[in-house]
Amino acid sequence: MAQINFGGTVEEVVTREEFPLEKAREVLANETIAVIGYGVQGPGQSLNMRDNGFNVIVGQRKGKTYDKAVADGWVPGETLFEIEEALEKGTIICFLLSDAAQIELWPTVKKYLTAGKSLYFSHGFGVTYKDQTGIVPPADVDVFLVAPKGSGTSLRRLFVEGKGLNSSFAVFQNATGEARTKCIAMGIGVGSGYLFETDFYREVTSDLTGERGTLMGAIQGIFAAQYEVLRENGHSPSEAFNETVEELTQSLMPLVAENGMDWMYANCSTTAQRGALDWWKPFKEATKPVFQQLYNSVKSGEQANISITRNSQPDYREKLEVELAELRDSEMWQAGAAVRSLRPERN
Repeated sequence: MAQINFGGTVEEVVTREEFPLEKAREVLANETIAVIGYGVQGPGQSLNMRDNGFNVIVGQRKGKTYDKAVADGWVPGETLFEIEEALEKGTIICFLLSDAAQIELWPTVKKYLTAGKSLYFSHGFGVTYKDQTGIVPPADVDVFLVAPKGSGTSLRRLFVEGKGLNSSFAVFQNATGEARTKCIAMGIGVGSGYLFETDFYREVTSDLTGERGTLMGAIQGIFAAQYEVLRENGHSPSEAFNETVEELTQSLMPLVAENGMDWMYANCSTTAQRGALDWWKPFKEATKPVFQQLYNSVKSGEQANISITRNSQPDYREKLEVELAELRDSEMWQAGAAVRSLRPERN
């Protein structure tokens, strides 16, 4: 493993230099990787592994996502199967359904987890909250995870561009003695930039906090607050949206991703620099108590219980659509659709 200094904290990570793709192929040469589910993570991970030369099959029920898999080049009867047949054929079972769907399908999956097989996750939810999910793997199988730090769409896009999305990895159960090596090989196979080690509990608590925090929940709340203040003070939708979202996502964040926020502060106008330096700490002081409350809610299992309860309801999809419509139909994101339509095409 490589040692990297993160601002004074030394951490060991796995890069493609010490664990190249060729080594990953050797480790998994005799494995049949069965990807169960073709929704959020399934397409990106399975397509990347297929393109990297691994023996991959997909298990999916007939329907829209099955048709999508066919359109992506998975061949019925050869590399695309009903879930039960894929579970039987697979030696590494990639359980990539939603958390709620994993609970429903678990009795079926468990039947096919014979001794020596591997159970792979991209989220620690099911195993960590086993008292609520009922997901308790048999003792004679390896259990590990690789969690890309982004959507399956981003994982695939970056792979096609010759880049990689960083991932965490963790081993929960090492029945064969080879779980860690197989886990890292899977991480390289799905297209990770580098891999950092965690455990199932830390993965799920950081992930649930991030999704509800800066990755989605907090950023939407901050967007909405600033947009509304600008609109209430007479700014047009175009001006409010551009100053709130468009400049951040199209101009500043790509530069932050390349060079860091410290570089951004050092290379903006003196007026912007002064304002940013004066205001970031008040925002931190205002929001840290909310993040602490959020983390405690995750740690206590409350957020897991909410997700399981609400996402398992028969009318979940109908209720979800109402909540999503509130975002989609808001003036801010209607303005966003208009602004995106006006972006010049890059030839």
